[in-house]
Amino acid sequence: MRKLGRGRILAAATLAVAAGVLLPGSGQAADPVAGQRDRVVLAIHGGAGTAVPPEQEETYRQVLRAALEAGFKVLRSGGSSLDGTEAAVRNMEDSGLFNAGKGAVFNTDAQHELDASVMRGRDLRGGAVAGVQHIKNPISLARLVMDKSPHVLMAGQGAEMFAREQGVTTVPQDYFFTERRWKELLEAKKNDPNREKLQFGTVGAVALDGAGDLAAATSTGGLTNKLVGRIGDSPLLGAGTYAKNATAAISCTGTGESFIRTSAAHEISALMEHGRMPVRQAAEKVVREEVPAANGTGGVIALDRNGVLATPYSSKSMIFGYVTADGRFTLRPTG
Repeated sequence: MRKLGRGRILAAATLAVAAGVLLPGSGQAADPVAGQRDRVVLAIHGGAGTAVPPEQEETYRQVLRAALEAGFKVLRSGGSSLDGTEAAVRNMEDSGLFNAGKGAVFNTDAQHELDASVMRGRDLRGGAVAGVQHIKNPISLARLVMDKSPHVLMAGQGAEMFAREQGVTTVPQDYFFTERRWKELLEAKKNDPNREKLQFGTVGAVALDGAGDLAAATSTGGLTNKLVGRIGDSPLLGAGTYAKNATAAISCTGTGESFIRTSAAHEISALMEHGRMPVRQAAEKVVREEVPAANGTGGVIALDRNGVLATPYSSKSMIFGYVTADGRFTLRPTG
């Protein structure tokens, strides 16, 4: 075998690290998703819960594809990871298919209260809203809280006053109504034992842009038949949403109270930063050990700075999809 000079060995090592492939003797296995060809730049989820009925799989597939295309178009044109995640989540909020924006679930008073958050990994800036009732796209209002206010989280009437000041599109409560969610509320009020199926549909996105910046975004209507004023993990940075360039961008879905108790999104980042775990190991530990220990189920999408994607879930299923740097789409409407 021809021996390589020191300079060539160094060059080969540099290329391998850049591609996300570790050399023999490094103590870690090479990850096929980390290569440049397979580098994930945008991933989305449509919630954790029971599996999508077979007759609806194609509908979900089409909506996932449209949301990914919306975000990928932004990234491909030079937009930021935050722009890409917002575009993807807005698309899902508008679809009427998920528990976010149009199609959000009802609370116990048959009203809609929506939560959302965004976070940028470069500088740890973020914005969030909770308990809004007339905002067509809560994810975009969360972005405005980040960009146009000195605050991180705004709630209820105050958030809606801020929205009007910023010229945000508002809608009546009837806009969010769907027959499907109304039936779910009625079933929940009967104390339906199959409650998990009523918790399906929170949406989220994570992205990596050309500048190497990570971002995450999450939007939800919460839990069917929730108490008025209940707030879950989705609008809480560190619980349902987190992004840090040194580690990963994370969006969570599932039992919100358990994700809050475990600071699940931040815990994944902390395990990577301080425990030196790769993103998949860190995400698996939180989703399959820590969240269940806090009496919860659910899943996450977590994307690291090399484009390696983790998608663990402890519920029966999780809807998700992703697109790679070279434009290849993967859709998982049934998890």
